[in-house]
Amino acid sequence: MPARKKSRRLRLIVIAFVLLLVTGMGYGSYWGVSTVRASFPQTSGSLKLKGLSGPVDVMRDGNGIPQIYADTPADLFRAQGFVQAQDRFYEMDVRRHLTSGRLSEMFGKGQVETDAFLRTLNWHGIAQQEYDTKLSATTKQYLQAYTDGVNAYLKDHSGAGLSVEYAALGFVNNYKPQPWTPVDSVAWLKAMAWDLRDNMQDEIDRALSTSRLSQAQIAQLYPAYPYARNRPIVDAGSVDKTTGTYQPASTGGPQGLSNAVNSQLSGISQIIDQMPALLGPAGDGIGSNSWVVSGKYTTTGEPLLANDPHLAPQLPSLWYQMGLHCRTVSAACPYDVAGYTFSGMPGVIIGHNQDIAWGMTNLGADVTDLYLEKVTANTYLYDGKQLPFKTHQETIKVAGGKDRTITVRETNNGPVISDRSDEIRTLGQNASVANPPGGVNGGYAVALRWTALTPSKSMDAVFELDRATDFKGFRAAAADFAVPSQNLIYADTKGNIGYQAPGQVPIRQAGVDGRYPAPGWDSHYAWTGKYIPFKSMPYEYNPSRGYIVTANQAVIDQSKYPYLLTEDWGYGTRSQRINDLIASKIKDGGKVSMDDMQSMQGDSSSEIAKLLVPYLLKVDITNDKHDYVRGAQKLLEGWDYNQDADSAAAAYFNAVWRNVLKLAFGNKLPKELRPEGQCLRVLPAGQTGPVDNLNGESPTIRECGERDPADAQPDGGDRWFEVVRNLLPNQNSPWWTMSTTAFFTGDTNKAHRTDRDQLLEQAMRDARYELTAKLGKDMDTWSWGRLHKLELKNQTLGTDGPSVVKWLLNRGPYQLGGGEAAVDATGWNAAGGYDVVWVPSMRMVVNLQDFDKSRWINLTGASGHVYSAHYTDQTGMWANGELLPWAFTAPQVEKATKQKMALTP
Repeated sequence: MPARKKSRRLRLIVIAFVLLLVTGMGYGSYWGVSTVRASFPQTSGSLKLKGLSGPVDVMRDGNGIPQIYADTPADLFRAQGFVQAQDRFYEMDVRRHLTSGRLSEMFGKGQVETDAFLRTLNWHGIAQQEYDTKLSATTKQYLQAYTDGVNAYLKDHSGAGLSVEYAALGFVNNYKPQPWTPVDSVAWLKAMAWDLRDNMQDEIDRALSTSRLSQAQIAQLYPAYPYARNRPIVDAGSVDKTTGTYQPASTGGPQGLSNAVNSQLSGISQIIDQMPALLGPAGDGIGSNSWVVSGKYTTTGEPLLANDPHLAPQLPSLWYQMGLHCRTVSAACPYDVAGYTFSGMPGVIIGHNQDIAWGMTNLGADVTDLYLEKVTANTYLYDGKQLPFKTHQETIKVAGGKDRTITVRETNNGPVISDRSDEIRTLGQNASVANPPGGVNGGYAVALRWTALTPSKSMDAVFELDRATDFKGFRAAAADFAVPSQNLIYADTKGNIGYQAPGQVPIRQAGVDGRYPAPGWDSHYAWTGKYIPFKSMPYEYNPSRGYIVTANQAVIDQSKYPYLLTEDWGYGTRSQRINDLIASKIKDGGKVSMDDMQSMQGDSSSEIAKLLVPYLLKVDITNDKHDYVRGAQKLLEGWDYNQDADSAAAAYFNAVWRNVLKLAFGNKLPKELRPEGQCLRVLPAGQTGPVDNLNGESPTIRECGERDPADAQPDGGDRWFEVVRNLLPNQNSPWWTMSTTAFFTGDTNKAHRTDRDQLLEQAMRDARYELTAKLGKDMDTWSWGRLHKLELKNQTLGTDGPSVVKWLLNRGPYQLGGGEAAVDATGWNAAGGYDVVWVPSMRMVVNLQDFDKSRWINLTGASGHVYSAHYTDQTGMWANGELLPWAFTAPQVEKATKQKMALTP
């Protein structure tokens, strides 16, 4: 075992031992129980909070969800910081160490590579620049008040008094949290932007695919968006050529990179895979749902708005439910808002105030580009000139080890991210470069250009949204929401609905589309330094159709819009299903109710099954003794396509789908895209055309996949739906050939090739064998939930520690329905298996006619303290598609209150 892994495992074993003690197992049980309980916060009675100008009330309901009442914004946000620290400080602390590239200070040398990558991106430094130069004085005051509240809690709590995890960390490395800072809060927006950066992985994957596939084949795997079938968010508006203002339609890469460069890009992909999954793995199914229906079509007569962001499952949940209320709403104290917050950030991110409601989904704009750079030891090439790198050093402090100093290099395209692994850097240095700078072959490096590395005012936008009272104020807030670029939907108590696409989206030069890594030495591929003007960004206000759906589909038909938003939209499977559900409900005068909105969120219909099952049922199963495979095929007859947790048909179909993808595509992808541990015999990369007999020896080699299974391809998202949809009519497409040798050599011998139905038959056989191994021979015992399981994991000690640590901190597994690209998006990666890798991280339905009739749910619970009554008290309801009542007005909050605490000056 490598020394690094031995050291890390030893640390985890020590931590496990400490956790055994502090949770009361074995020796010292009395001390252990008291240690766990020591971190449970006081939630009733009275506490003094330094800096308050008046009393603050914290009202918690039966699920521990707090509603805070104060007389000034400063008191409100100071109390928010204090209360979030009570429930979630360990999560907050880990987040700020992540965003600042300081995880090694908590967890030792196993995190050095992640820290080095994050220091290179300089999230915390950019956040500091934003705080110093971009944010308003009012926002800074709120951030400082929040910070003071957090630090007031830290002043009186330490070690086990903060969280049980600190008892372990303190035992191992004497770790003690440092005071919170305002920049710690601002930096979290960079983490959001990183995980929602969208197409960077597609950019890498396309480049890596050139080692095995032609440009035409790659294009088949990235088909055009089906505008005619899956409706974009907005109808075909336009940008006025004179004013540059968007007008709604209706109111009321390079081929053949060297192997060394491909390996370098693969290494960058692996570093990205190793970073903590803050919001979720990158994939075609990742995203969110939101929609709003006008009162014209609702049973309440006022708008209804739904939202459920699809993110990585975490324990505790990424979200923290909370209400922030000025006792008297006025210009001096304008906040009366409730919804979902991030622990560590003041304000409410998604929710509603007394006048408007809003939701968010990822817009998917292309805001990153990778640049190949021709380099020497100290310079890089740009328009024929050798320019010196901009460099600085970073020192990474390591718990239990020696400090490590790294050098960060930057080109005019951005930081050099390929430096963050010695192996990757060596691969780049050894790459053969045509026309190298100064005649010296220094190889390639890879730099990153990303909008989030430019300081912005996104933190201002959070508070502007929270106090907006109409669509004009909502759009003004959206104008400041630079990163991450989100779809924002809107409704208000006056009956209006709307949509706004915000974000800092770069304007590239003519002919540059950001689909492949670009030559950094050519200024034609550099960003122009300009962004799409906000006034030109698409929006809608009271569209004539009466509803708006955003679920990561195309925002607008790119052929009708003068700016490039992206070439890599989600393909609109979920969004069109939601559109269809709403349209079917309101036709012939029907109305949408709150129950309908909730039911739509739980819709598990498989759109790919509707397409593929008719083909599967037509396949004649041959040589099927005892109807072994035919019996499984019969499960699909009469299936309603719903992926309920107890459905045997859903289990079998998804296994067939997984095997179709593997046989048709997965086995033909380069090793850098295939799941780690999947080994095949294939032709060497680049071997195409007729193959010589090689003296009777096989020309194939054994090649194993290299990517984390949660991020491997084909992942089965709706891009792959579209790929298969395009191929199904062609019985003899080369992709149906199961022999990779025949595929890559173009062998036309029918004895060496297979057609569509032969591949589908083999997929059904393989699926039958796979489920027999996993679920048993008796199909009556099969169910989708037995395959499709969710385990909630503590994001540090519960992810890769010893099994006893996982047992202590983690919860589950939960057997779930739903699936890939379903509205109930319990995502799984078809290349890696059936386990749930992203989820609806929360769900809400807002009733604009009566806010007290709104509903919400979180993935876990309000508390981050293991064994708290509110650690996972919402999870069972969430798994069943249930929602909690959401009290908002003061009388209803008072009625729902189970614990009340007064914070006093």
